[in-house]
Amino acid sequence: MKNTYFLACILFVLISCNKEEKKGIEKELSIAEKIANAHGFKNWNKVSKIDFTFNVDKDSTLFERSWSWKPKTNDITLISNKDTINFNRKTLDSTSRKADQSFINDKFWLLTPFQLVWDSNTTITKPSQEKAPISNSLLNKITLTYSNKGGYTPGDAYDFYYDNNYFIKEWIYRKGNAKTPTLITTFENYKGFNGIFIATDHIKKGENWNLNFSKIQINSN
Repeated sequence: MKNTYFLACILFVLISCNKEEKKGIEKELSIAEKIANAHGFKNWNKVSKIDFTFNVDKDSTLFERSWSWKPKTNDITLISNKDTINFNRKTLDSTSRKADQSFINDKFWLLTPFQLVWDSNTTITKPSQEKAPISNSLLNKITLTYSNKGGYTPGDAYDFYYDNNYFIKEWIYRKGNAKTPTLITTFENYKGFNGIFIATDHIKKGENWNLNFSKIQINSN
């Protein structure tokens, strides 16, 4: 009887120690997760609807299109000066596929930090410190490269420059993973919407060009 009691005590101590060890061990977040979380990714599961207008100001011209998106159901509305199109990403046809391609582009710009953890078939390099292409500031850098298969723009690469708080400050887009940059812009004028932080301006150096977002509204449950 004493032996049984003694063994039971040892077993209890071992189980307790094991639980304490598990409590003390936390999974190390990846760089992608740290960047996404800095921009409010933990609040994304509460989002029921997001409205935004995608604008490109170039010289004296203005291009814009507006979106209303319900992430939980994937119902989307595109509003442009030409038409209004309603579609669901699960059931695309020839007309809605064209609209969906535009949506993927605009949503990628809007929620770039989240795409780092959303997108599959990608590779992300280990971080390094390099001079950013526009500000020449010493920032952290990772490169995101997409697989050559699938998606609307397979094989593309993005160089992200981010600060020590994991906020993206600049990026280089390289179409088809070319060595020569296709596009270089800033990430600036961050604003918070229900705990989600969005860079509302993306500016090219030395050009009268600004890709920006307006009329952003994020509804949460």
